[in-house]
Amino acid sequence: MQYFVVMIDYGRRGREAIVDPEITRREVISRVASGEYKNISFIHEIADTAVDDVTAEILAEAAVPEIGLTGSDLQASRFDHARDLAKHEPV
Repeated sequence: MQYFVVMIDYGRRGREAIVDPEITRREVISRVASGEYKNISFIHEIADTAVDDVTAEILAEAAVPEIGLTGSDLQASRFDHARDLAKHEPV
């Protein structure tokens, strides 16, 4: 049997351990990515009699990739910068 324990920290209100034997690793990752699970203290994977801390792995897999600036965004940024420099030039 394999299941995951997700410990959520609510600060002064306490902690909550979410344990559902039917939830898969993929479902845990999707819940972390969607923001359903926030303020995670740890995530443990329990398989038979072994317990593994998989917090870092799941958080890394659930991370939304950052999208870099496109060419048009970079050009707009240069125009904004040039406009800001022109504002501060002596007249």
